[in-house]
Amino acid sequence: MSLIDDLQKRILSLDEFYDLTIRILNYLPEVISTTKEVRGYTIIESLIGNTQKFGRPYNSNLFIFNAIEFSVQFVVFKKILNQSADGKRNFEESDYAVIDRITYTIQQSIGIALDLLGNQNANRKHVGNRFEELIRLILEEINIKNKKIVLKIPHSKKGVYSCEIDLVCSPHNEVKSNRDTIDENEIVVSLKTSSKDRMGKIFVDKMLISRFVKRDVKVVGIFLNDVQRKGSDNINFTFVAGLFMVYTKFLTKLDGVFFVDPTPHSIKDPYKKHIKRFSDFILCEARNLLGTTS
Repeated sequence: MSLIDDLQKRILSLDEFYDLTIRILNYLPEVISTTKEVRGYTIIESLIGNTQKFGRPYNSNLFIFNAIEFSVQFVVFKKILNQSADGKRNFEESDYAVIDRITYTIQQSIGIALDLLGNQNANRKHVGNRFEELIRLILEEINIKNKKIVLKIPHSKKGVYSCEIDLVCSPHNEVKSNRDTIDENEIVVSLKTSSKDRMGKIFVDKMLISRFVKRDVKVVGIFLNDVQRKGSDNINFTFVAGLFMVYTKFLTKLDGVFFVDPTPHSIKDPYKKHIKRFSDFILCEARNLLGTTS
């Protein structure tokens, strides 16, 4: 299959993600015309004939551009996940960094390749689908059962609202949440490549689901990043910090917000109390929330 076909199909294993990423990392040097560094991010331009395309900016510290380095780090990545699945709980800072770098490189390379190979608007759903598949597979690798569900919420005698939940994580041998309820020990997870235009829905969903099941439901958000290209040579951070704190104070408090590529606000007060790295979720916070910490 062509690269664009593989980018648009469902991926069923981490090894498939590895193979696809290697293909992309070997492909990119062939089509990149220029790069520009802006505030720690790299903007890619591809000029083939009269066609100019830009890839989404990538974090220069997180993204592994070299295929050989990625291959070496992927082995370490799998080893760390297996150690977590076997019960290890005390990891080094370097282990957290590997989780974030490999996850980021896989997902961002897919996004960049789709930017350069096809129509960006048409490919947006594929970027989101690959992100959901990647996170589910990582969770499965550390033995956390997870499943996508649709919660059916009746609002009248004949009317029912279908509340789509990206993921439910469970401490059980199988996910017990279903179309009628959320198990009290399970976590609702919202997966988004960006919080732009989507952050508010997570807060509303937590309020809605908790009201429907008549108790507080644990809800977390996992995001790839909150940065986008501005023109041909600049970037914008899209995280709306003030609105996030207003939602947190006046609507409800989420049980965790995790970024693979954290927003600059994540290291500042009061945001750092609420925003953590994706690796924190994988190696620590998920089991804390599920109550399975040994």
